[in-house]
Amino acid sequence: MSALLAVRPLGFPWPTIDPFLFCVHHDDAYPAGDERLGPAASLAGRDLGQDFAGKDGWRMYHGDLVPGFPQHPHRGFETVTIMRQGVVDHSDSLGATARFGAGDVQWLTAGKGIVHCEMFPLLEQERPNPLELFQIWLNLPRADKMAEPHFSMLWRDSIPTVEALDVAGRRTEITVVAGSLDGRTAPAPPPSSWASRPDAGVAIMTITMAEGAAWTLPSAPGINRMLYYFRGTSLRVAGQDFAPGVGMALRPDAGVALENGDTPSELLLLQGRPIGEPVVSHGPFVMTTETEIRQAFGDYQRTRFGGWPWPTSGPVHARDSGRFALRPDGRTERP
Repeated sequence: MSALLAVRPLGFPWPTIDPFLFCVHHDDAYPAGDERLGPAASLAGRDLGQDFAGKDGWRMYHGDLVPGFPQHPHRGFETVTIMRQGVVDHSDSLGATARFGAGDVQWLTAGKGIVHCEMFPLLEQERPNPLELFQIWLNLPRADKMAEPHFSMLWRDSIPTVEALDVAGRRTEITVVAGSLDGRTAPAPPPSSWASRPDAGVAIMTITMAEGAAWTLPSAPGINRMLYYFRGTSLRVAGQDFAPGVGMALRPDAGVALENGDTPSELLLLQGRPIGEPVVSHGPFVMTTETEIRQAFGDYQRTRFGGWPWPTSGPVHARDSGRFALRPDGRTERP
């Protein structure tokens, strides 16, 4: 039997399977920034507020001065934001705020409801501001959908990397954002996460393969898993050749041989035991019934999930703020 169960093209967003709900790869070649931390470039011809077209290689998304996603609500799932280049400024309805950058991960449990913003300030005024990140939505089981909101900062120095050498000495590097590999274990996820359950088998890993490198992804019986090949020139997976731009659902009970082509390749792995509950979603809310979705809208209209304590819908921090997290209780954390 083939180790490949299905192969799908990568669009916007990428295809996912239970327990994951959504995965998107943001890759924007932003220009130099201006004094307001927005692009020092004309915004003419952009549909501000809904700028997803990728004109000139970058997007404002829902921002008007600074690119990003001003305040918006969530309920019933988690967001995992993996930074590869650039920075994100976070603010939320709990009064928490943060700036995190390349190599850092923010893991947010929306639970019963939170409003947050994710802005992409352009800090460099004399050179371009490339931004690259993954945002992944991980479902919560019904028992935890009304958990208290919480976010964890996984600073880059706390996230382990496994280096695997093949018989020719060629290197594959696996960064373990969630789960464990070869005795290296990622920082703990938030307490109500599906990933916090020992039997859930949740793993989130980024993989970089050197030119010509070979590595075998271990088996994971009973686990759903998707492997996304997004950068490189060619990759052989379980004996089949692929160009970048594909997502592959893999058999869980077999190791999967990866053989890279003649330039470095990059991949993302998402895996976990399926939750196996109904998924009913509407925009920013993911529940298990239509009744729960209607309740989510009603609760948000009534409470605004705690209100918005910030002076603008998309606040950004000072250029020189550095990386930090300010907690709802007033504690400040720095890497």
